[in-house]
Amino acid sequence: MFGQLLLPELRELIQLNDQAGMREFLEAIHPAASAEVLEHVTPPEAWTVLANTPFERQAEVFGYFHPSLQMTLVENVDRGHLSKLIETMAHDDRADLLERMDPEHVEALLPLMAQAERNDIRRLLSYPDGSAGSIMTTDYASLPENITVSEAIEQLRRQAPDRETIYYVYILEDDRKLDGFITLRQLILAKPNALLADIMERDVFAVRVDDDQEKVAQEMAKFDFLAIPVVDNQNRLVGIITHDDVIDVLQEEATEDVYRAGGMSPLEDSYLDSPLKTIVWKRGVWLVGLLATGFVSATMLKHFRPNAEQIEWMMVFLPLVLASGGNSGSQSATLVIRAINMETLSRHESRKLLFREIFMATALGTVLMTEAFLLAMFLEHPSKAMVVGLTVFMLVWMGAVAGALLPLLFKRLGMDPAMMSNPLIAAIVDITGGVIYFSVARMIIQ
Repeated sequence: MFGQLLLPELRELIQLNDQAGMREFLEAIHPAASAEVLEHVTPPEAWTVLANTPFERQAEVFGYFHPSLQMTLVENVDRGHLSKLIETMAHDDRADLLERMDPEHVEALLPLMAQAERNDIRRLLSYPDGSAGSIMTTDYASLPENITVSEAIEQLRRQAPDRETIYYVYILEDDRKLDGFITLRQLILAKPNALLADIMERDVFAVRVDDDQEKVAQEMAKFDFLAIPVVDNQNRLVGIITHDDVIDVLQEEATEDVYRAGGMSPLEDSYLDSPLKTIVWKRGVWLVGLLATGFVSATMLKHFRPNAEQIEWMMVFLPLVLASGGNSGSQSATLVIRAINMETLSRHESRKLLFREIFMATALGTVLMTEAFLLAMFLEHPSKAMVVGLTVFMLVWMGAVAGALLPLLFKRLGMDPAMMSNPLIAAIVDITGGVIYFSVARMIIQ
């Protein structure tokens, strides 16, 4: 909406080649708002506007563009301009951009940058995707411990323009080992002649560079950190992860869970930006697998076909009993997967969660069994209604326990619990549900 309001004025500035007006447009409003408007013009026009402001402001605006638009803009600018822009970008943002670019294009750009910037880029690109190292930035503030508060503030004033955040200042030894930290608030409130060694916090919570990004996000959310230090195996500070990067991770992980819960592989880009063949493939693979499980169910039910022909009434209630088990399993799977993703469960907590679901399965199964029995009584004999009720109880119980147990098992095996999607739970219930249904009928109705 905001972009549509300012777009006519921006187009007029471009047509008139009003450089002062374009510079004011970029500098008077928030970079995110500028990016929103520029998304509605052509790439050459976007570069025409961006060229009227310093690279620092260009980098800020560029960082708010959608990744697909960033790649389009990259293809419409000369290497010299692009290399200077990348040098100016936040270290984690430029690493994300270069990771999406063609490797040959990246190798052609790197020689145009300063040696220190090249080394930093190569180091950040070397960390595995999804690790703490892949989302961290090296733009952190650091100080030695043997200086006074007044000296620290003076050094921090010089570092601030090139740092992503200065609220947390990390105290390092000569070999860059993390010794502690101090907040900007503590520095402001401390006496000017106090030594950092006397007032800094030495109990530092840090993550390893190879930790999973989802684990890092959970820890930051748990402790309400604005940033968290990242260290290597020798406890040397290699970077920090800030709250804005964690928000992106949480959104990315939540999106992946939603996709998997719906029975499809996650998309790398948004739905509208993803090629149709990619969507067909990611959805089709799961649908083909689920169809195969349906065939297994049909094969197992074939064994009961003669009996089914004799008691056609059972087919009337088949959708009801299968839906009860599938719905119960989907609920349990959703609750358990969410619990696993929100916090790290100990073995004791995992057992407690499973026992709780068993209790819930028994309670819900009893309620639904009673309801199914009473409803079936309106259409069939009490003995047949009993078949329906007992089957509903067994499938609700089985679905709930399976929906809780399988995600826990996946987590224990080091796999993503969200892969135990709702359609997959429903497919498992369908495979066993029909067999249980007809088996109960054989036992009760001779």
